[in-house]
Amino acid sequence: MSTRDLLAEAVSRALTSVAERDGLPVAVPAADVHLERPARREHGDWSTNVAMVTAKRAGTNPRALANALVDELTAHPPAHTVSVQIAGPGFVNFRLDDGWLTDALRELLETGEEDYARPDVGHGERVQVEFISANPTGPIHVGNGWWGSYGDALARVLARSGYQVSREYYVNDTGGQIRSLGESLLARVHGEAVPEGGYQGDYLTDLASAYDGPDDVTEAGRWAADRILDLIKVTLASVGIEFDEWYSQASIEESGAVEDTIADLADKGLVFEQDGATWFRATELGDTRDRVLRKSNGDATYLAGDLAYHRDKFLVRGFDRVIDVFGADHHGQVASLMAGVEALGIDPSRLEVKLGQMVSLMDGDEAVKMGKRAGNAIALDSLVADIGPDATRILSLMSSLDQASTFDLASVREQSVENPVFYVQMASARIGGMARKAVERHVVRGPLADTDLTLLTHERELELIRCLEELPEVVAQAAVDRAPTRITAWVRRLAAGFHGFYHDCPVLADGVDPAVAQARLWLVEASRIGLAIGLGLLGVAAPEAM
Repeated sequence: MSTRDLLAEAVSRALTSVAERDGLPVAVPAADVHLERPARREHGDWSTNVAMVTAKRAGTNPRALANALVDELTAHPPAHTVSVQIAGPGFVNFRLDDGWLTDALRELLETGEEDYARPDVGHGERVQVEFISANPTGPIHVGNGWWGSYGDALARVLARSGYQVSREYYVNDTGGQIRSLGESLLARVHGEAVPEGGYQGDYLTDLASAYDGPDDVTEAGRWAADRILDLIKVTLASVGIEFDEWYSQASIEESGAVEDTIADLADKGLVFEQDGATWFRATELGDTRDRVLRKSNGDATYLAGDLAYHRDKFLVRGFDRVIDVFGADHHGQVASLMAGVEALGIDPSRLEVKLGQMVSLMDGDEAVKMGKRAGNAIALDSLVADIGPDATRILSLMSSLDQASTFDLASVREQSVENPVFYVQMASARIGGMARKAVERHVVRGPLADTDLTLLTHERELELIRCLEELPEVVAQAAVDRAPTRITAWVRRLAAGFHGFYHDCPVLADGVDPAVAQARLWLVEASRIGLAIGLGLLGVAAPEAM
């Protein structure tokens, strides 16, 4: 049992004892006791706000209840407790001896890389994460591929946190953009100018030289889209992104699912005809205006297809939860999608839409262009070839999804401590270097059971263990908040802690006490495990050498 759990149980017991003694109508199970690490170390190792949360219900004031709790906990202290004190309006702070860190380190090492930091916050919930879903009308570029790392890392975090996860790419392989692609391709085939608003990229020249099909814009567009999709798959695989399902929009329309969806809405009285078009009464479900489902020319709108697609996700394939990762330009579609999902009888809380805000890439003083139709976009392949797949992923996971950000690629190319990618991976490389050095010196790490971990008393060692101990909580919070950037921040802190330890705590140097060296070798192994888990969740390699 972790120190957090032991403290939570002790607080719960103490609160029960105080309530019984003073006749207070309050009880808090251990699972509901909130514990956190104080922002300032001098305030202790752990803190709980349970007195402030329950005082009103108990009919007393927070400090009075906190005082009673401190007395009870001091009389019956949890393991490793040095002191229990009140802070502020009623926080109860615990100061522990270093033994709790020794226990935490041993637990990590005994649990191992496969099972450590696997919080079961998902409880087996089936969740689909749909992300990227860029139209297959050109090679994937930085603009529509940037948040792919977020979607993939989120899926990894959820999978480690007890969810059953399916990754999906929705292939928009029908409609106007495919006809426009076909027109652009056929223009190149016949040596004509690409129509205004068409696709101008050089990739169409290569496709045109291979096309031998009919002069039908839809068939030509579908043919080109299939080949472009193959290129997109290769590009995404190069940065470690793979999907469980590539779901065709055309298959939705051709199956009759769109008609079935409109019929479902009509049965609920949520469809009306006007000006030759079929409309959805979205305003009745919170949208700002009603929406067209089928145009006067008979074409289904994007919304109609999207509602049919989500009907399939929830009602046909049976996902408990769906997380859609869209770019900020899809903001206007969210309300109508939510309204439509609710109209179909699906609890809208089961659908989460995450909007990635604008990202600007600079290369020194030059802005990296993002557009596609004009043919001047920076392909994701080009970025990966420039800075590498690991740097691409870490860079795109440095900032929160909902924050506009600017990154300078020039700084990422520098191999210095200012480069976060280099700094993190150098920690992994140093661990690999220490392993090779141990082999050269014939130093063997002894059994954990025979190692005295209490010899790890240097502040650098203790700080490193504190960071490693936080990983299960960080993973859980990243899953709950849908924020893999929490893992990025933690990995950077761990790297900083390891570099400090590496500098101040020699392991294999002459003169180091053998028992201390053994304890430090196990701390190095724990750091390797932590980095491997953290970088793995980000989809980034943990190199043994650089």
